[in-house]
Amino acid sequence: MQKLELMNVSSGYGKTEVIHEINLKITEPSIYVVLGPNGAGKTTLFRTIGGILSPFSGQVTLDNSNLFESKEVRKKLTYLSHLNAIPEEMTVFNALKYYADIEGGDVEHVLDLLNLRNLKDAKFNVLSQGQKKRVSIGKIFLRERDVYLLDEPTSNVDPKISKEIRDILIKLSKDKFVFYSSHNLYEAKEIGTYLILIKNGKLRFFDKIDNVKPKQYRVGIRSLNDISGMLPESKVENNYHVVTINNPKEVGQIIKDLVQKGAELTEVRELDNPLQELFEED
Repeated sequence: MQKLELMNVSSGYGKTEVIHEINLKITEPSIYVVLGPNGAGKTTLFRTIGGILSPFSGQVTLDNSNLFESKEVRKKLTYLSHLNAIPEEMTVFNALKYYADIEGGDVEHVLDLLNLRNLKDAKFNVLSQGQKKRVSIGKIFLRERDVYLLDEPTSNVDPKISKEIRDILIKLSKDKFVFYSSHNLYEAKEIGTYLILIKNGKLRFFDKIDNVKPKQYRVGIRSLNDISGMLPESKVENNYHVVTINNPKEVGQIIKDLVQKGAELTEVRELDNPLQELFEED
């Protein structure tokens, strides 16, 4: 069984410790969403797992092999920075080939995977921010790894490309460890199976996202016709009729009752993200 483990890992820069005594045991191929406020230590955690930063103390092991004692083990991991880190004057093809020559891999595969073929001869400095992000992401798909560490991979990317990237990662996570940091809590809830919450450099939460329950369930309902009289207990917020319920299973009965009363519903959505509540807790 594949296993990535952090045992009492503290790490940082120079003499400044950023993350403190992190303990994690990862055994299930999946997407692990890493959340935390700016400066919480997410990037430091990624760089330490990826072998870029040596821990001040503790150990990082992959399949029981110490990450910092074996180059072969480190080759099984790849890290995507939130920075693009592509030479500005290089063409897309040459930039990807540059990394492929160092680490191995298939440039043609990446061009097709991320729909970059029509940009292969364009210089990196003339690309849009979204195009630059796609090229940067391409680096990690040049060859197969066991662990993928992606620091805000969908920032500055339009919704269409963002979805394409998420779809690739979801497919990848069926037999790989994928770590994914994001400031978009709704995206995190959509894509992730597990949540790793970092605050002030410490691990504050590690569990399945499905186990994070909101303090309250609020449902927003929109309709083509006025449903105020059909939902006397509701409040109107941002053009939604908002109902607070005890259990999400109640939503089905509410919708059924409204339709029977003649409501022409156009949207029903959950308004509260339990990750937001967890994120804001002290």
